[in-house]
Amino acid sequence: MKLTGKNVVITGASSGIGKNLALQLAKEGCSVALLARRIEELEIVAHEVSKYNVIVKIYKCDVSNKDEVEKVFLSIKKFFGSIDIVVLNAGVSFRTDVRKDESAKAVQTFAINVLGMIYCAGQVVPDFIQAKKGMIVGVSSLAESRGFPRSGFYCASKAAASLYLESLRVELKKHKIKVLTVKPGFVKTPMTDKNEFDMPFIIPVEKAAQIIIEGIKKEKNIIQFTCGAVLGAKILKALPNWLFDFISQNQLKKPLKK
Repeated sequence: MKLTGKNVVITGASSGIGKNLALQLAKEGCSVALLARRIEELEIVAHEVSKYNVIVKIYKCDVSNKDEVEKVFLSIKKFFGSIDIVVLNAGVSFRTDVRKDESAKAVQTFAINVLGMIYCAGQVVPDFIQAKKGMIVGVSSLAESRGFPRSGFYCASKAAASLYLESLRVELKKHKIKVLTVKPGFVKTPMTDKNEFDMPFIIPVEKAAQIIIEGIKKEKNIIQFTCGAVLGAKILKALPNWLFDFISQNQLKKPLKK
């Protein structure tokens, strides 16, 4: 796929993978609509993107708010005319303590990581079907492979996101719509900076964005990285429960970061 001239919507574009995708897609000649809850950070990203002389618009949007999502996508369609690619990247992660009532974190995690993805996809799927073209890129995680200690909400939300995207891919194939699932390993971002555990095979966020864009160009169903992280996830998934439980106990020995 040639990216030049495409209109791309990116959620969670104020930092991390979303921000770097915005910059690299603009470099490829894409016009970009950038969504996030933090408008001040979006303004900074937009300033960086503008140096590539492409159209860039920013929108304050909480993807967990369906009404807000509908209003923002309506504005995007009016301004850009059409959307070619939507990158569903918005996500949150919380470390949790089983000794406390962490249900509020669960609600926020699923509202953004799962429902936010569903709400945004719902705004483009009917248009894509009518046009018989379009691409949905959903960012999940290799953390979907097992229920890691202190990350249960995040792992479960990413497993739900991956299965939702897989279902979409199958259903939309006959309409000539591409659905790509991105499964990163550890990426150096503000989200991972708060992790207290070792993160093997961690890569710079710029490299992660580059891998994703190459996968988009090749229209790969699954974009997962790095090789070491992918292999590690497969091995962990294949482990018997007793062995996974034994290995995972080491994570619980390290104190949570404040």
